[in-house]
Amino acid sequence: MANRVSVILDHLTASGIPKQIVDNLYWLDQIQPSQRSLVGEKAFGLSQLWQQGYPVIPGFVIPAIAFWQVIASLSQSEPLLADLPQSSLYVNVDNPRQLQQVAQHIRQGITSATVPEGWRSQILDGVETLDAPALILQPSVSFPDVRSHLQMSTHQVNREDWVESAPIPELLASHYCRKHPDALIHTLKQVWAELFRAKSLFYWQRVGMGLDQINLAVLVQPIYETVASGVLQAQSDIWQIQAVWGLGMAITQGKVLPDTYQIAIPTHHVLLALRGNKTLAYYLNPKPTGHAVQAYPLTQGEQQQFVLDDNAWQQIMALSGKLQTQFNPPFSFDWTLCKIPNTPESQLYVTQFRPQSASSSQPFLSQPQPLRGLPAASGQVTAVAQVMVGEEPDWQAIPPDRILVTQTIAPDWLPMLKQAAGVVTEQGGMTSHGAIVARELGIPAVVSVPGITQLVKTGEVLLVDGDRGEIQRLARDAAEQVEAADVTSQKRKTLADAPSQREYNRFPIATQLLVNLSQTQSLERIRDLPIDGIGLLRSELMILEVLDNQPPQEWLRQGRKQELVTRLAQLIREFAAALMPRPVFYRSLDWGEAELIHGDKSDMTGSTLPVVNGMLGRRGTYRYLHDPTSFDLELAALHQLYAQGYSNVQLILPFVRTVEEFTFCRRRVEQAGLMDNHHFQLWIMAEVPSVLFLLPDYVKAGVQGISIGTNDLTQLLLAADRNLGELGSSLDGRHPAVMGAIKQLIDMANVAGIPCAICGQAPAQYPELVTSLVEWGIQSISVDVNDVAATYHAIARAEQRLLLAAARRSLQE
Repeated sequence: MANRVSVILDHLTASGIPKQIVDNLYWLDQIQPSQRSLVGEKAFGLSQLWQQGYPVIPGFVIPAIAFWQVIASLSQSEPLLADLPQSSLYVNVDNPRQLQQVAQHIRQGITSATVPEGWRSQILDGVETLDAPALILQPSVSFPDVRSHLQMSTHQVNREDWVESAPIPELLASHYCRKHPDALIHTLKQVWAELFRAKSLFYWQRVGMGLDQINLAVLVQPIYETVASGVLQAQSDIWQIQAVWGLGMAITQGKVLPDTYQIAIPTHHVLLALRGNKTLAYYLNPKPTGHAVQAYPLTQGEQQQFVLDDNAWQQIMALSGKLQTQFNPPFSFDWTLCKIPNTPESQLYVTQFRPQSASSSQPFLSQPQPLRGLPAASGQVTAVAQVMVGEEPDWQAIPPDRILVTQTIAPDWLPMLKQAAGVVTEQGGMTSHGAIVARELGIPAVVSVPGITQLVKTGEVLLVDGDRGEIQRLARDAAEQVEAADVTSQKRKTLADAPSQREYNRFPIATQLLVNLSQTQSLERIRDLPIDGIGLLRSELMILEVLDNQPPQEWLRQGRKQELVTRLAQLIREFAAALMPRPVFYRSLDWGEAELIHGDKSDMTGSTLPVVNGMLGRRGTYRYLHDPTSFDLELAALHQLYAQGYSNVQLILPFVRTVEEFTFCRRRVEQAGLMDNHHFQLWIMAEVPSVLFLLPDYVKAGVQGISIGTNDLTQLLLAADRNLGELGSSLDGRHPAVMGAIKQLIDMANVAGIPCAICGQAPAQYPELVTSLVEWGIQSISVDVNDVAATYHAIARAEQRLLLAAARRSLQE
């Protein structure tokens, strides 16, 4: 490795660069063409622009020699890094597991390495001259051995030379940090470690490039108060501008859909101005702790507003015109509009410039980019849109196999969902009822797409990608083809696609795996799945099939109580019979205010109830306490089932806030005669945080088991409404508070001697959580139908790891 450093030094001095300047920082306003290989292409390009009068944010470059000196010192203690450039890391890039392990090991070594004191002091001194609270460290790569005929030239670089050296793959990510010595040095090592990510190693080897052919320098620039950022792509007759609020990482990371403008040249006539889907923006974090850059949700007004005002527009046009005069199109550049201290107005700066050859330039798409939301139900479908806003939709007038585009999905829309090809909503999260039903029915769904009901019109042809959370508006002339296509075959996976029973038998599991259901047509889908029962039978979605689109109050007013009980018992019996003798855990009704059919906000006595927060209002057992009528109907249906011999149905009470609520419900259960059957069990959903403190009291009051509902538990612990898509990033089941609560509930249940299950979205959404659940002693995991196969294998892996660890401990003893 030391040989690599000496080779670089010898090569540089042979080209006329004195050794004494190699170990220096390079400031953008002073970089010469002969220093190109030391500073990398990104930094060199910005330096050339600055020195020609273009607006560039000041900064300096930590040359590639610093990186190789650190690698050289690290190779003496790290065998994997010994003889690094020539070794090709001894990694088989076609073996993903080995590739990831090697990449992770090397990157950990680099981030824990010590930066030589000489470099450290220079870097910290350089940063002190940058008047900003935060910094961006960007990889700036050059390939000196490949482009030696260019890198050491001393003349001003022309466009042809620049273009020839421009196509460097942007594999390496930039990093942000606060202007603090330790944070800066740690971030520098993170940028160096980018060279050894699995995707980078894969690329270098695939293109036949050795690491000894790569020089990695790091460009350090200050981050100021940023108003907007974006990209301009210039061709000879048309320019395209993309713009977002805040820092440009919102574009590079694909977090938002930017505003898009297309401008005719030379008239500057605006051909297209398309407002993007901008739900968040990245800004400097004003707090003294935490990440230097933070994502902030945008207000509805900011989302609907175009980013570029007249001042920004004029600055971009002037800068682009100047660049076009000197660098003939095609080219592109990244820009940022920020306010530097002691300046009266925001100024436009170039943050990266990319000349392009005519052959590599691609024509702009006249078709808008995909709209983005949250992926809620997997699958892809192309069909005609049916936009529904305002009044109650006329279900009979809506043709089948349409993509429903609406603000939100109400529970009573279930009959319409059963004949839909896909679902797109403006509101809701991955755990909203619309998303849950779509997943069970196998309908591709995307939720939380701001303004979708205004952007799309009925009759348009859409491609909905429920895996990526994208909606593509297709050409209208495809409508006839889509209408004639059998979209039903596109939107549902067949049973033949499921793994065979033999595949499951290869890895038997001890942890019980159950499934969440609400629709009888799903019974065929689970027929051959390796499940131990139904862990959650969602009554509020299932009962819609019984009610015939009439609220329960209407049935009672018509004197049809017994008919309603019998119909509900018959429906539950379909599930019980299909799973017999495996258990079916029926969760009683958990309707919130917003979910009552037809918006009927009255209780069973006819009294009008004020509308409150749907997540925290009259729901769960609190509603039973104030009006037990619907609960008594469900208990009568369960009693009828037990009388018919279906003793595998158990009852789970939803959203229990207090022991008093449970005691009230237990008395109603006893009065219904259900407690007389020794097969019957009464459980509660462990989803209100009070259960963390009251579980022993619940057990004393008669609770026979708990099922952890991670959807509600997460939103209540983190104070984030799960129906608000803009808070989706906050609803993370892996949050330490959520993980700690789950572990505590499992431990408390084991101490109390009652079974503990989990039935929320978290185990399927975060497969790594399954390992922790198994280690903590969870007895059963219940997931949606589509997640059974993946969860089964996750459980098998977790159990095998535990057995292997136990075997190793036994051998050591």
